[in-house]
Amino acid sequence: MDRTAERLLGSAERLSRDPETEIDWDAPVGDGYGMSPEWSTLYGTPYWDELTEAQQRELTRHEAASVATTGIWFELILQQLILRDVYDKPARSAEFQWALTEIADECRHSIMFARATERMVEPAYRPPLLARELGRAFKAIASGESAYAAILVAEEVLDVMQRDWMRDRRVEPLVRTVNHIHVVEESRHMVFAREETRERLAGAGRGRRWVSALVIAIAADMIVSSMVGRQVYANVGLDADRAVREARHNEHHRSLLRTSCANLMDFLGSVGLLTPAAARVYRRTGLL
Repeated sequence: MDRTAERLLGSAERLSRDPETEIDWDAPVGDGYGMSPEWSTLYGTPYWDELTEAQQRELTRHEAASVATTGIWFELILQQLILRDVYDKPARSAEFQWALTEIADECRHSIMFARATERMVEPAYRPPLLARELGRAFKAIASGESAYAAILVAEEVLDVMQRDWMRDRRVEPLVRTVNHIHVVEESRHMVFAREETRERLAGAGRGRRWVSALVIAIAADMIVSSMVGRQVYANVGLDADRAVREARHNEHHRSLLRTSCANLMDFLGSVGLLTPAAARVYRRTGLL
């Protein structure tokens, strides 16, 4: 692990970004999409086709802000998991120093997301109360592969979306820049999470893998289901009941998630964390 950590520290030294100075926070914000429209939870539904283009753009801006807020929420959980994990490790080790480097990255990302959402939309979003309370318990007790694989799942789900958004010229430039910075830095974090997951599972028995797989799948379900909620639709003037109903059954969106998360599911399967019980949860969430 120290060899991987040394390599990641070198990468961070060369490629780390500072959103405070690299983003012109005073530049005017246009009226572009908040995300690639194909990633909207309503894209592909009859309701989407009834919206004007201006309504579609506004919806995606609120959806992107809500997704970013979910990202902040999980980054706070991630930081606490990592800090707890390296609490008694040697400070001179590359693994310890990389862990603190990752936490510093996440702090900058959370501030960046917060400032970007403030420029894009009103009001502010928060994950549902149930998700916040379950997250409070998760960050207090999760450890080992449960912590690192959950981190990986959250980062990869966000990563696949943001890779599309950062290249899409229909998306507001501020959002593209924010996503580009996040994608570049999160790639290092995902390498670390994969290595930690493999290492923590070395010698793990069948029962432990079964429990960890289910915990990780439930965490993934909570993260994905918290990204865009009823309030988003209400805030852009839509019929929230209809929007929730059509989003829940939107096969286009589920297909996009499934396709984008194929590599993630392959990885979980390769390390024994895609048990039948976990797979049922991922299917319900739309990741498998």
